[in-house]
Amino acid sequence: MDAASDPEPGEEIPDEAAELISGAKISVTVESRKPLGESGEEDFVGTAMKVSTQDGDLFEYRVVGDRTYLRADVRKISTTMSVPMPSADELPPEAGAFKKALEGEWVMFDTEEMEKAAQESAAAPGGGGAGAGEPSPAPTLDAETQQKLLRALREVVARDVDFATAGGEDGTERISATAPFRTLVTDLFAKIRPLSRELPPGVELPSDGDLKDAPDSKVTADFTLRNGELKEVYVDLAPLAEDTKVEKLGLVLKLNAGVTPVAPAGATELNVDEIMGGFAGAMMPADEEFDEGFEGEFAEGLGDEPGEGEPGIDVEGLDAVEQES
Repeated sequence: MDAASDPEPGEEIPDEAAELISGAKISVTVESRKPLGESGEEDFVGTAMKVSTQDGDLFEYRVVGDRTYLRADVRKISTTMSVPMPSADELPPEAGAFKKALEGEWVMFDTEEMEKAAQESAAAPGGGGAGAGEPSPAPTLDAETQQKLLRALREVVARDVDFATAGGEDGTERISATAPFRTLVTDLFAKIRPLSRELPPGVELPSDGDLKDAPDSKVTADFTLRNGELKEVYVDLAPLAEDTKVEKLGLVLKLNAGVTPVAPAGATELNVDEIMGGFAGAMMPADEEFDEGFEGEFAEGLGDEPGEGEPGIDVEGLDAVEQES
């Protein structure tokens, strides 16, 4: 929250960051061998995400084959979030190609190798994992628990949400779902709480007391379907703000056919040592010099609708590309 909303200590975000987020656009593409609704992780052959604003792209990554590609406007992100970052020239030699990342150029790394390094780091003493040499298992929900959660959601929605429908031209249908926010989330978590032992470890559910100060303004989600397929979801988040000068804050989710993620040309290869060395160098205070032992230690505006210039968040995805087997 920005300063104007009088946030609790620790909840503040810089005004520049609030302005940037209010006009952000997030594009997500998923390519699968099967229809998206029937796909498991093993069916995905390409994914991509890009965060952009009216001033240009902020961050983008693509997973193609066994490589992950990414680039970021580090200077813009650093300035907006008030997080100092060194220039590429200030990094030690061990940072290697990581300097390219700070310069906003495309870099790439082996996806499996990076996942393995992350698991080993989490399993190391102090790393938050299950124990040395024992990577923490990925949290999962079994099919029975998923069905229980789905039934709980259906019951709450049927009780708390009011629906209205309106037909349109060319097979277009619009459905509006309206509910008081605090009532909806309180009832939903009350239904989920008895299932807490069946949820993955580490999942913490808020109590009724945690939710008592949530705004109870009515929020409406507008769904647009074309020939029976969901094409767009629009939610105005402004009613959830207790004190704001913005009359509308639109969150838009669009779904379309998407494009096939491709590897960008000219990406520089990174290895794990370079990434770790780069992070270490980037996190050191700007006025602190690297000692002799360092080398040995580390070998992309919304209003009522997108584009009208009023604050909003545009989530342009989930795009899905179905690939023939």
